[in-house]
Amino acid sequence: MPYTPDGTYFEFHERADAPVVVLIHGLGLTLDTWRGYADYFEDRYSVLSYDLCGHGRSQLPQAPVDLTLLARQLCALLDYLQIKQAALVGFSLGGMINRRFALDYPDRLTALAILNSPHERSPEDQLAVEKRASDASGGGPEATIDAALARWFTDEFTRQSPDVVDWVRQAVLANDAKNYAAHRWVLAAGVKELIRPHPPLGCPALVMTSALDSGSTVAMAEAIASEIEGAELLIIPGCKHLGLLEYPEDFAQPVRAFLDRHSGT
Repeated sequence: MPYTPDGTYFEFHERADAPVVVLIHGLGLTLDTWRGYADYFEDRYSVLSYDLCGHGRSQLPQAPVDLTLLARQLCALLDYLQIKQAALVGFSLGGMINRRFALDYPDRLTALAILNSPHERSPEDQLAVEKRASDASGGGPEATIDAALARWFTDEFTRQSPDVVDWVRQAVLANDAKNYAAHRWVLAAGVKELIRPHPPLGCPALVMTSALDSGSTVAMAEAIASEIEGAELLIIPGCKHLGLLEYPEDFAQPVRAFLDRHSGT
């Protein structure tokens, strides 16, 4: 089975001498979030995906969870596979991890795609996010899953694609409650260390979100892009937080075009 020595489960579709693209999933999900996305990249890229600490088939972390730990997990994976540099595509919490990675290991990446990822919140919104994190701590993933699915998918998609919505539900509910709560606190509080970073991020960046995303808003995407010189910004209409599952082509195609411009192909 494809595990690193520290217990990270991964899938690596390698092409000889091709640039590497790493796909980083969000809270409570697994690398299966990216099923089908590899088809958009594998003709010109080596595509690497993995399960975050304690998610999917990866082992539970042996240290307190924070963004530094999650960036270190990714760095250890790249080291294990002897990958010197890669482009990082991160969704939601994954878009926080790839920003932390860019701050901690700037020489290891070629480009950054940040999808539906949170940033500085108003005091009221910060309190609401922290309350949801507290609820998850007290009752496990099932305490917040119904409200989360309502934020993540449009009503129309929920009616038309119940199999996809059910997969997300089951993936989240399969999480270890303590580990899920720890990662939820990172999602709630970790943005504070990413705001107006010094020194600022200097790599090519694409920032995307969904027009109806209430947790990773258009204003947040605009703020992230404004803090990275030359960053590209794209808003996808008509979908909520998990728009990359509702409209995969609308997300995959601009990411592919961005990578083609900045990943050495």
